[in-house]
Amino acid sequence: MARDGIPAPSSGRELKFRALTARLRQGILDGTWPPGAKLPTERALAAETGLSVTTVRRAYEELVGLGLVERRQGAGTFAARRPEPARADRTVVGVLVPDTAFYYPRVLHGIEQELTAAGARLLLACSHYDPDEEDAAVTRLLGSGVRGLLLVPTLHTATDPGRRAEELLALPVPAVLVERRLAAHGPGDPTEHVCTDHEGGAYDAVRHLRGLGHRRLGLVVRSDAPTTAPLVSGFARAVADLGLPGPHHEREAMDGWSAGRADAAVAALRAARVTAALCFGDREAALVLAAARRAGLRVPDDLALVSYDNEFADVAETPLTAVSPPKFQVGRLAAQVLLRRLAEGDASPLHQVQLRPRLVVRASCGADRGGVAHKSPSGAH
Repeated sequence: MARDGIPAPSSGRELKFRALTARLRQGILDGTWPPGAKLPTERALAAETGLSVTTVRRAYEELVGLGLVERRQGAGTFAARRPEPARADRTVVGVLVPDTAFYYPRVLHGIEQELTAAGARLLLACSHYDPDEEDAAVTRLLGSGVRGLLLVPTLHTATDPGRRAEELLALPVPAVLVERRLAAHGPGDPTEHVCTDHEGGAYDAVRHLRGLGHRRLGLVVRSDAPTTAPLVSGFARAVADLGLPGPHHEREAMDGWSAGRADAAVAALRAARVTAALCFGDREAALVLAAARRAGLRVPDDLALVSYDNEFADVAETPLTAVSPPKFQVGRLAAQVLLRRLAEGDASPLHQVQLRPRLVVRASCGADRGGVAHKSPSGAH
Protein backbone atom coordinates (compact mmCIF):
# COMPACT_ATOMS: atom_id res chain seq x y z
CA MET A 1 0.00 0.00 0.00
CA ALA A 2 1.26 3.48 -0.75
CA ARG A 3 1.24 6.34 1.73
CA ASP A 4 1.74 9.97 0.67
CA GLY A 5 2.84 8.71 -2.73
CA ILE A 6 5.70 6.59 -1.31
CA PRO A 7 5.59 2.88 -2.10
CA ALA A 8 5.38 0.63 0.92
CA PRO A 9 8.76 -0.98 1.68
CA SER A 10 8.92 -4.46 0.23
CA SER A 11 12.01 -5.65 2.06
CA GLY A 12 14.26 -5.06 5.04
CA ARG A 13 16.69 -3.33 2.67
CA GLU A 14 13.99 -0.85 1.67
CA LEU A 15 13.19 -0.17 5.33
CA LYS A 16 16.86 0.57 6.07
CA PHE A 17 17.03 2.87 3.05
CA ARG A 18 13.94 4.80 4.18
CA ALA A 19 15.22 5.01 7.77
CA LEU A 20 18.58 6.36 6.64
CA THR A 21 16.95 8.88 4.32
CA ALA A 22 14.68 10.10 7.13
CA ARG A 23 17.63 10.37 9.54
CA LEU A 24 19.69 12.41 7.08
CA ARG A 25 16.73 14.61 6.21
CA GLN A 26 16.08 15.38 9.88
CA GLY A 27 19.76 16.13 10.45
CA ILE A 28 19.71 18.70 7.67
CA LEU A 29 16.48 20.31 8.84
CA ASP A 30 17.49 20.53 12.52
CA GLY A 31 20.86 22.10 11.73
CA THR A 32 23.12 19.11 12.43
CA TRP A 33 24.37 19.79 8.90
CA PRO A 34 23.65 23.49 8.27
CA PRO A 35 23.45 24.85 4.70
CA GLY A 36 26.80 24.39 2.98
CA ALA A 37 28.08 21.76 5.45
CA LYS A 38 29.76 18.69 4.02
CA LEU A 39 28.06 15.36 4.79
CA PRO A 40 30.00 12.14 5.36
CA THR A 41 31.32 10.31 2.31
CA GLU A 42 29.30 7.34 1.10
CA ARG A 43 31.95 4.90 2.36
CA ALA A 44 32.26 6.62 5.74
CA LEU A 45 28.50 6.65 6.26
CA ALA A 46 28.23 3.02 5.14
CA ALA A 47 30.89 2.02 7.68
CA GLU A 48 29.17 4.05 10.42
CA THR A 49 25.69 2.63 9.79
CA GLY A 50 26.57 -0.89 8.69
CA LEU A 51 24.64 -0.36 5.44
CA SER A 52 25.91 -0.93 1.93
CA VAL A 53 27.44 1.86 -0.11
CA THR A 54 24.61 1.32 -2.60
CA THR A 55 21.98 2.03 0.09
CA VAL A 56 23.80 5.17 1.20
CA ARG A 57 24.09 6.33 -2.42
CA ARG A 58 20.34 5.85 -2.91
CA ALA A 59 19.61 7.91 0.22
CA TYR A 60 21.80 10.75 -1.00
CA GLU A 61 20.15 10.65 -4.43
CA GLU A 62 16.74 10.83 -2.78
CA LEU A 63 17.82 13.93 -0.86
CA VAL A 64 19.19 15.49 -4.04
CA GLY A 65 15.76 15.01 -5.58
CA LEU A 66 14.19 16.76 -2.58
CA GLY A 67 16.58 19.69 -2.99
CA LEU A 68 18.12 19.11 0.45
CA VAL A 69 21.64 18.15 -0.65
CA GLU A 70 23.85 18.77 -3.65
CA ARG A 71 26.64 16.65 -5.12
CA ARG A 72 29.85 18.41 -6.17
CA GLN A 73 32.12 16.59 -8.56
CA GLY A 74 35.33 15.65 -6.79
CA ALA A 75 34.33 17.45 -3.56
CA GLY A 76 31.54 15.41 -1.98
CA THR A 77 27.97 15.83 -0.78
CA PHE A 78 26.82 19.06 0.89
CA ALA A 79 23.66 20.33 2.60
CA ALA A 80 21.99 22.60 0.06
CA ARG A 81 21.93 26.32 0.61
CA ARG A 82 18.32 27.45 0.82
CA PRO A 83 17.49 30.19 -1.67
CA GLU A 84 16.70 33.61 -0.25
CA PRO A 85 12.99 34.32 -0.64
CA ALA A 86 11.83 36.92 -3.12
CA ARG A 87 11.46 40.36 -1.64
CA ALA A 88 7.68 40.28 -1.84
CA ASP A 89 7.67 37.09 0.26
CA ARG A 90 10.15 38.27 2.89
CA THR A 91 9.41 37.18 6.42
CA VAL A 92 8.49 40.11 8.65
CA VAL A 93 9.45 39.90 12.33
CA GLY A 94 7.96 42.22 14.93
CA VAL A 95 10.41 43.64 17.47
CA LEU A 96 9.29 45.35 20.67
CA VAL A 97 11.79 47.17 22.90
CA PRO A 98 11.14 49.49 25.86
CA ASP A 99 13.64 52.13 24.78
CA THR A 100 15.62 53.04 21.68
CA ALA A 101 18.08 55.52 23.22
CA PHE A 102 20.24 53.38 25.51
CA TYR A 103 21.17 49.70 25.67
CA TYR A 104 18.80 48.48 22.95
CA PRO A 105 20.32 50.14 19.84
CA ARG A 106 23.09 47.53 19.82
CA VAL A 107 20.60 44.74 20.50
CA LEU A 108 18.56 45.98 17.54
CA HIS A 109 21.67 46.10 15.38
CA GLY A 110 22.28 42.41 16.09
CA ILE A 111 18.67 41.53 15.33
CA GLU A 112 18.62 43.51 12.10
CA GLN A 113 21.88 42.05 10.84
CA GLU A 114 20.70 38.47 11.38
CA LEU A 115 17.26 39.05 9.85
CA THR A 116 18.74 40.78 6.82
CA ALA A 117 21.17 37.91 6.26
CA ALA A 118 18.20 35.51 6.32
CA GLY A 119 16.19 37.59 3.84
CA ALA A 120 13.78 38.80 6.53
CA ARG A 121 13.04 42.27 7.84
CA LEU A 122 11.96 43.77 11.14
CA LEU A 123 9.05 45.96 12.13
CA LEU A 124 9.95 47.98 15.24
CA ALA A 125 7.77 49.19 18.12
CA CYS A 126 8.64 50.84 21.44
CA SER A 127 6.72 50.51 24.73
CA HIS A 128 8.52 53.19 26.80
CA TYR A 129 8.18 50.79 29.76
CA ASP A 130 4.39 51.37 29.71
CA PRO A 131 2.35 48.11 29.97
CA ASP A 132 -0.64 49.61 28.16
CA GLU A 133 1.53 50.86 25.31
CA GLU A 134 3.21 47.45 25.24
CA ASP A 135 -0.14 45.73 24.68
CA ALA A 136 -1.12 48.24 22.01
CA ALA A 137 2.22 47.81 20.24
CA VAL A 138 1.92 44.01 20.20
CA THR A 139 -1.58 44.36 18.74
CA ARG A 140 -0.29 46.69 16.02
CA LEU A 141 2.54 44.33 15.15
CA LEU A 142 0.21 41.36 14.88
CA GLY A 143 -2.16 43.41 12.73
CA SER A 144 0.73 44.16 10.39
CA GLY A 145 1.09 40.47 9.59
CA VAL A 146 4.36 39.66 11.38
CA ARG A 147 5.21 35.95 11.44
CA GLY A 148 7.04 36.06 14.77
CA LEU A 149 7.90 38.39 17.63
CA LEU A 150 11.06 39.37 19.50
CA LEU A 151 9.83 40.93 22.74
CA VAL A 152 11.34 42.83 25.67
CA PRO A 153 8.27 42.88 27.94
CA THR A 154 7.93 44.74 31.26
CA LEU A 155 7.89 41.57 33.38
CA HIS A 156 9.66 43.21 36.33
CA THR A 157 6.70 45.55 36.99
CA ALA A 158 3.94 43.03 36.26
CA THR A 159 1.74 42.04 39.20
CA ASP A 160 1.99 38.42 38.05
CA PRO A 161 5.00 37.94 35.73
CA GLY A 162 4.12 34.29 35.16
CA ARG A 163 0.65 35.11 33.92
CA ARG A 164 2.03 37.86 31.70
CA ALA A 165 4.45 35.37 30.17
CA GLU A 166 1.57 32.93 29.56
CA GLU A 167 -0.30 35.69 27.69
CA LEU A 168 2.70 36.25 25.45
CA LEU A 169 3.12 32.52 24.84
CA ALA A 170 -0.56 32.35 23.79
CA LEU A 171 -0.08 34.89 20.98
CA PRO A 172 -0.92 33.54 17.50
CA VAL A 173 2.72 33.71 16.36
CA PRO A 174 5.92 32.44 18.02
CA ALA A 175 7.53 34.84 20.50
CA VAL A 176 11.10 34.87 21.81
CA LEU A 177 11.86 37.04 24.84
CA VAL A 178 14.98 39.21 24.71
CA GLU A 179 16.77 40.16 27.95
CA ARG A 180 13.78 38.85 29.92
CA ARG A 181 13.03 35.52 31.59
CA LEU A 182 11.14 34.17 34.59
CA ALA A 183 14.19 33.70 36.80
CA ALA A 184 12.09 33.14 39.94
CA HIS A 185 10.36 30.19 38.25
CA GLY A 186 13.59 28.26 37.82
CA PRO A 187 13.01 25.17 35.65
CA GLY A 188 9.31 26.10 35.57
CA ASP A 189 10.06 28.97 33.18
CA PRO A 190 8.25 28.04 29.94
CA THR A 191 9.54 30.94 27.84
CA GLU A 192 11.95 30.82 24.93
CA HIS A 193 14.50 33.53 25.65
CA VAL A 194 17.97 34.92 25.05
CA CYS A 195 19.36 37.00 27.91
CA THR A 196 22.50 38.44 29.42
CA ASP A 197 23.72 36.56 32.49
CA HIS A 198 23.65 39.61 34.75
CA GLU A 199 24.28 37.47 37.83
CA GLY A 200 27.45 36.20 36.21
CA GLY A 201 28.49 39.73 35.28
CA ALA A 202 28.16 40.96 38.87
CA TYR A 203 29.94 37.85 40.13
CA ASP A 204 32.90 38.48 37.83
CA ALA A 205 33.14 42.13 38.94
CA VAL A 206 33.36 41.08 42.59
CA ARG A 207 35.92 38.40 41.79
CA HIS A 208 38.00 40.96 39.90
CA LEU A 209 37.92 43.46 42.77
CA ARG A 210 38.82 40.75 45.27
CA GLY A 211 41.76 39.82 43.06
CA LEU A 212 42.97 43.40 43.40
CA GLY A 213 42.98 43.04 47.19
CA HIS A 214 39.63 44.62 48.11
CA ARG A 215 37.57 43.04 50.88
CA ARG A 216 34.96 45.63 51.84
CA LEU A 217 32.76 46.19 48.84
CA GLY A 218 29.76 48.35 48.03
CA LEU A 219 26.93 48.01 45.53
CA VAL A 220 25.28 51.12 44.10
CA VAL A 221 22.17 50.42 42.02
CA ARG A 222 19.01 51.76 40.49
CA SER A 223 16.20 50.24 42.50
CA ASP A 224 13.64 50.21 39.70
CA ALA A 225 15.38 48.42 36.82
CA PRO A 226 14.84 44.82 35.67
CA THR A 227 18.60 44.26 35.79
CA THR A 228 18.84 45.11 39.50
CA ALA A 229 17.57 41.83 40.99
CA PRO A 230 20.03 39.54 39.18
CA LEU A 231 22.86 42.00 39.84
CA VAL A 232 22.14 41.97 43.58
CA SER A 233 21.88 38.18 43.54
CA GLY A 234 25.15 37.66 41.67
CA PHE A 235 26.94 40.20 43.86
CA ALA A 236 25.73 38.52 47.06
CA ARG A 237 26.70 35.06 45.78
CA ALA A 238 30.23 36.22 44.93
CA VAL A 239 30.68 37.89 48.32
CA ALA A 240 29.57 34.70 50.07
CA ASP A 241 31.69 32.40 47.89
CA LEU A 242 34.80 34.52 48.44
CA GLY A 243 34.25 34.83 52.19
CA LEU A 244 34.00 38.63 52.18
CA PRO A 245 32.21 40.76 54.78
CA GLY A 246 28.60 41.68 54.04
CA PRO A 247 28.51 44.39 51.35
CA HIS A 248 27.12 47.89 51.77
CA HIS A 249 24.18 48.68 49.47
CA GLU A 250 23.06 52.06 48.15
CA ARG A 251 19.73 51.96 46.28
CA GLU A 252 17.75 54.69 44.58
CA ALA A 253 15.28 54.91 41.73
CA MET A 254 16.86 56.04 38.49
CA ASP A 255 15.19 59.48 38.63
CA GLY A 256 16.43 59.91 42.19
CA TRP A 257 20.11 59.68 41.35
CA SER A 258 21.57 63.19 41.41
CA ALA A 259 24.81 64.84 42.48
CA GLY A 260 23.42 65.24 46.00
CA ARG A 261 22.33 61.60 46.19
CA ALA A 262 25.76 60.52 44.98
CA ASP A 263 27.42 62.65 47.69
CA ALA A 264 25.29 60.85 50.29
CA ALA A 265 26.18 57.47 48.79
CA VAL A 266 29.91 58.20 48.90
CA ALA A 267 29.64 59.37 52.52
CA ALA A 268 27.87 56.11 53.39
CA LEU A 269 30.49 54.05 51.56
CA ARG A 270 33.25 55.82 53.47
CA ALA A 271 31.48 55.27 56.79
CA ALA A 272 31.25 51.55 55.97
CA ARG A 273 34.99 51.53 55.11
CA VAL A 274 34.25 50.39 51.57
CA THR A 275 37.28 50.48 49.27
CA ALA A 276 35.63 49.36 46.02
CA ALA A 277 32.12 49.51 44.57
CA LEU A 278 30.12 48.17 41.65
CA CYS A 279 27.75 50.80 40.25
CA PHE A 280 24.74 50.15 38.03
CA GLY A 281 24.76 51.83 35.49
CA ASP A 282 27.26 54.15 33.80
CA ARG A 283 25.42 57.36 34.72
CA GLU A 284 25.30 56.39 38.39
CA ALA A 285 28.97 55.40 38.29
CA ALA A 286 29.89 58.77 36.80
CA LEU A 287 27.91 60.54 39.55
CA VAL A 288 29.71 58.50 42.23
CA LEU A 289 33.05 59.24 40.57
CA ALA A 290 32.38 63.00 40.71
CA ALA A 291 31.12 62.74 44.30
CA ALA A 292 34.28 60.89 45.33
CA ARG A 293 36.38 63.72 43.87
CA ARG A 294 34.34 66.30 45.80
CA ALA A 295 34.91 64.30 48.98
CA GLY A 296 38.66 64.40 48.45
CA LEU A 297 38.93 60.72 47.50
CA ARG A 298 41.25 59.47 44.80
CA VAL A 299 39.87 56.99 42.29
CA PRO A 300 41.05 54.25 42.27
CA ASP A 301 43.50 54.65 45.17
CA ASP A 302 40.90 55.43 47.86
CA LEU A 303 37.83 54.08 46.10
CA ALA A 304 37.94 51.69 43.16
CA LEU A 305 34.91 51.71 40.86
CA VAL A 306 33.41 49.28 38.37
CA SER A 307 30.43 50.32 36.26
CA TYR A 308 27.76 48.01 34.89
CA ASP A 309 26.60 48.69 31.31
CA ASN A 310 29.56 50.05 29.33
CA GLU A 311 27.43 52.45 27.31
CA PHE A 312 29.71 55.47 27.86
CA ALA A 313 32.02 54.28 30.66
CA ASP A 314 35.09 54.95 28.53
CA VAL A 315 34.45 58.71 28.32
CA ALA A 316 34.20 59.37 32.07
CA GLU A 317 36.78 61.77 33.57
CA THR A 318 38.53 58.67 34.88
CA PRO A 319 37.70 55.94 32.36
CA LEU A 320 35.53 53.41 34.12
CA THR A 321 36.22 49.71 34.29
CA ALA A 322 32.90 48.20 33.18
CA VAL A 323 30.95 44.99 32.94
CA SER A 324 29.88 44.90 29.30
CA PRO A 325 26.72 42.93 28.41
CA PRO A 326 26.96 41.30 24.95
CA LYS A 327 24.11 43.35 23.52
CA PHE A 328 24.80 42.83 19.83
CA GLN A 329 25.25 39.09 20.31
CA VAL A 330 22.03 38.85 22.35
CA GLY A 331 20.06 40.44 19.52
CA ARG A 332 21.69 38.35 16.85
CA LEU A 333 21.16 35.05 18.69
CA ALA A 334 17.55 35.93 19.57
CA ALA A 335 16.83 36.46 15.87
CA GLN A 336 18.47 33.13 15.04
CA VAL A 337 16.33 31.35 17.62
CA LEU A 338 13.11 32.88 16.28
CA LEU A 339 14.00 32.12 12.66
CA ARG A 340 14.69 28.53 13.60
CA ARG A 341 11.36 28.33 15.41
CA LEU A 342 9.59 29.70 12.33
CA ALA A 343 11.36 27.21 10.05
CA GLU A 344 11.01 24.10 12.21
CA GLY A 345 8.02 24.72 14.45
CA ASP A 346 7.73 22.28 17.34
CA ALA A 347 10.65 20.25 15.99
CA SER A 348 12.99 22.97 17.24
CA PRO A 349 14.07 22.52 20.89
CA LEU A 350 13.09 25.23 23.36
CA HIS A 351 15.98 27.67 23.62
CA GLN A 352 16.72 29.25 27.00
CA VAL A 353 20.05 30.98 26.55
CA GLN A 354 22.22 33.19 28.74
CA LEU A 355 25.34 34.97 27.50
CA ARG A 356 27.95 36.01 30.06
CA PRO A 357 29.19 39.62 29.94
CA ARG A 358 32.87 40.48 29.75
CA LEU A 359 34.82 42.79 32.02
CA VAL A 360 36.57 45.70 30.29
CA VAL A 361 39.36 46.94 32.53
CA ARG A 362 40.13 50.66 32.53
CA ALA A 363 41.64 53.14 35.01
CA SER A 364 38.91 53.33 37.67
CA CYS A 365 39.71 50.01 39.35
CA GLY A 366 43.48 50.38 39.49
CA ALA A 367 44.30 47.46 37.20
CA ASP A 368 44.39 49.25 33.86
CA ARG A 369 47.10 48.13 31.47
CA GLY A 370 46.28 50.21 28.47
CA GLY A 371 42.55 49.54 28.44
CA VAL A 372 42.83 45.85 27.62
CA ALA A 373 39.55 43.96 27.77
CA HIS A 374 39.74 41.14 30.30
CA LYS A 375 37.31 38.49 29.14
CA SER A 376 35.34 36.60 31.70
CA PRO A 377 34.14 33.05 30.99
CA SER A 378 31.54 33.41 28.26
CA GLY A 379 29.16 31.41 26.15
CA ALA A 380 25.65 30.07 26.11
CA HIS A 381 24.29 28.25 29.16
